[in-house]
Amino acid sequence: MKIPEQAKKVFNGVVFDVYQWDQKLYDNSNATFEMLKRPNTLSVIPTIENKIVIGSHEQPGLPPSYGFLGGRQDKDESPEQGAQRELLEEGGLMSENWELYNSFSPHAKLDWIVYYFIARDCKKTQEPNLDAGEKIKTFAVSFDELVDMVLGEKFYGTDFALHVAKLKIRNRLDDLRTLLFK
Repeated sequence: MKIPEQAKKVFNGVVFDVYQWDQKLYDNSNATFEMLKRPNTLSVIPTIENKIVIGSHEQPGLPPSYGFLGGRQDKDESPEQGAQRELLEEGGLMSENWELYNSFSPHAKLDWIVYYFIARDCKKTQEPNLDAGEKIKTFAVSFDELVDMVLGEKFYGTDFALHVAKLKIRNRLDDLRTLLFK
């Protein structure tokens, strides 16, 4: 959901901003509605030959997890440009074969989109350049290992895990496998 034009910013945070607006209800009374806004998230599913590159992530205050490479979209870049930047910063990787796989809006009261890009045929071009609050070690896994990790307890990205679970239930995991390695 997008924040209505009449909303006023009442808090400006480091990551989250808070907006409020007066909303007419069904009984013709009014109430103050509230919504959060944050920078969009960019997740990259990098492939090298027949493998997918995953990160083992550590951040202060969070338990260790596995996940895709990515981060926040900067204001001056498109989602794809940001995904390319994050892939280079976190993995030292570049690709010339990009495709937007999917996007999710995880919560109705949060103006936020999570983009998932596929970056095929990645090449290592430099050492990663991580932020001070990141520890990321990359490694490559097979498609079947990826599915097991995504559906496991330590994968960061519940929206993508739910998506993969639905594909698995519908016997459509091969659609994703084919798309990753086309």
